[in-house]
Amino acid sequence: MTWEVLSIIGTIAFAISGAIVAMEEEYDILGVYILGIVTAFGGGAIRNLLIGVPISALWEQGLLFQIALLAMTLVFLFPHRLLKHWHKWGNLTDAIGLSAFAIQGALYAVEMEHPISATIVAAVLTGSGGGIIRDLLAGRKPLVLRAEIYAFWAIIAGFLIGFKVVDQSIELYILFILIVVFRVLSYTYKWRLPNRSFQVPSNKNTMSG
Repeated sequence: MTWEVLSIIGTIAFAISGAIVAMEEEYDILGVYILGIVTAFGGGAIRNLLIGVPISALWEQGLLFQIALLAMTLVFLFPHRLLKHWHKWGNLTDAIGLSAFAIQGALYAVEMEHPISATIVAAVLTGSGGGIIRDLLAGRKPLVLRAEIYAFWAIIAGFLIGFKVVDQSIELYILFILIVVFRVLSYTYKWRLPNRSFQVPSNKNTMSG
């Protein structure tokens, strides 16, 4: 039951996220649906390829596709009501999708009895893969690659679930809420991972005449 609920939450959150990004970039209705579908299901498709699940399993999620299409249609039909709240709530929607899909991906890997490394990779790819594809298709710098803490929370989810520190349904729901909260805190207070820029100094020889 936990898996199904998290899948629905993540699908709605990321489908809306992809659709709104497409509308911000002034894509047509086809672009809105394509970007929403890619955002909602892209991470799971990449995960399936890497952990050995047939890609055809993606097309067995008929109910989730219907839910995603309904969510995107509502966004497209009532853009002004939703877009005026997007700048305030958009990051929250993305945080919900990240948390739900990271946990779902980790549970998927554990159920298939994969090692902890695969569980963490599954969590990261499921939680952030769709968002990466969305941003690339929209011509934006992927959120997960910015200095802001993002994929780190998916790694934490994969670690805790992979080592069975979090196992029961109630624990998974608590983990879901905590990841959302910490993701919100990380962008609200601009928490950063260490980064270093590297620039090759330009050698400009000035010649005096």
